Amino acid sequence: MSTQYDPNRHEPVTGRPVNDDARTADNRSVGDLLSDMVNQLTQLFRKELQLARAEMGEKASQATSSIPAMAGGGALAFGGLILLLMAAAAGVARLFELSTGWGLLIIGVLAALIGYALVRSGISKLKATNLTPQRTAEQLSRDAQAAKEQVR
Repeated sequence: MSTQYDPNRHEPVTGRPVNDDARTADNRSVGDLLSDMVNQLTQLFRKELQLARAEMGEKASQATSSIPAMAGGGALAFGGLILLLMAAAAGVARLFELSTGWGLLIIGVLAALIGYALVRSGISKLKATNLTPQRTAEQLSRDAQAAKEQVR
């Protein structure tokens, strides 16, 4: 028995007939067709801009809803950090047999360096490219490409 495809083995299933009237009924001129295409593309881009606005509103809502929790947590953590830094300064002063002032200075400098590194890291993550609506930008790019292909 052969495994090759034999088109005559089964009769083809006939689909519904093609409606030739629908093809011939469209008697619009090229100008009308181009006008319709421009109108549809304009409408498409308007919808994409509405999507971009909605997506940006969603991102802004997510950002603003987290601010109160972050502020409360930050205030509490700041108080705890001050106490921990004071305890570390006292520990350094006792460990190295220094005065309390030198212990505070050493721990203060270390804390300032670590804080600076954390702030720089946060700023680099907060660049404008991370806040752009990626899905909308990709969709607009695909729409523009499709429009170019339609015009060709």
